[in-house]
Amino acid sequence: MNWKRIWGSYGLLLGAVAVLFLAGICVGSTGTTLPQVARILLGDSSDQAAYRIVWDIRLPRVLASAILGGMLSVSGFLLQTFFANPIAGPYVLGISSGAKLTVAVAMLVLLGQGIAISSAGMVLAAFAGALGATAMILLLSRYVRGTAMLVVGGVMIGYICSAVTDFFVTFADDADIANLHNWSQGSFSGISWANVRDMAVLAAVLLALTMTLAKPMEAYQLGESYAQSLGVNVRRFRLELIILSSLLSACVTAFAGPISFVGIAVPHLVKSLLKTAKPLVVLPACALGGAAFCMLCDLLARTLFAPTELNLSSVTAAFGAPVVIGLMVTRQSRRSQGGMAG
Repeated sequence: MNWKRIWGSYGLLLGAVAVLFLAGICVGSTGTTLPQVARILLGDSSDQAAYRIVWDIRLPRVLASAILGGMLSVSGFLLQTFFANPIAGPYVLGISSGAKLTVAVAMLVLLGQGIAISSAGMVLAAFAGALGATAMILLLSRYVRGTAMLVVGGVMIGYICSAVTDFFVTFADDADIANLHNWSQGSFSGISWANVRDMAVLAAVLLALTMTLAKPMEAYQLGESYAQSLGVNVRRFRLELIILSSLLSACVTAFAGPISFVGIAVPHLVKSLLKTAKPLVVLPACALGGAAFCMLCDLLARTLFAPTELNLSSVTAAFGAPVVIGLMVTRQSRRSQGGMAG
């Protein structure tokens, strides 16, 4: 491996995260200067309006976009490793839609009874839906061969989950529909410090558990037989991998709603930047890359046409979809060249 390139790439990602973090706090419909933000972060509350904007609105939102973006990117990398498919991702495979379905049902049922759903309840509901959608994908993968057909199957599962969600929404009260609609568009707005605390704890635990799988994941990338020859319990490893990826994507959906293409595009961009797929190197970089990507998209979503805020998934799709198209074209071109060479 080219360690000079790897450390340079990490420096670039850390720099991007730092710049976007500051931009996310400073830029908005009410402008705040960098010195003003620095004073506020150090505890200066003389300007109450600016203090509230920074501490209560922008800072939790920026931190949430960084944490959840990193989780979503790592989830995508785990799914790509699991399926040995570079265009596998929680949104494309319908996993986010499955999580959206169960959270929507939980929200409608509890809100209809006047009960507020907690962060833990949202995550558990999302995890159940994500795991259910993943089980459907695994079942489908036994009968369907080929990347394209598996992706099509995932898209169909996503449509089914969305249709069932719409069915429940049709018979819900108007007030509940408004709450669900805002969440289902995918957004980091309205994040509280309690939410940030919960997602930070979950992210730390799940990312730490993911790093413990880095070595068996590297062996698994070379094939199941090779991994078994090194003593990896492949059945247990695959179960751990799919549970972790489902939990990571479920957390994102629970707190911010379904967000598209981050889980596919960012791991691919990170691997292209690092020029390696070694999990021990790629996993932390995916977390940084996902954080930077989501902070950028969220910044654009809320500032391009301020005070109107764009749908976050629309912005992530605008950047992520071309990456996926480029990946598919590149893979097809390599296969064609390989066939001609043969």
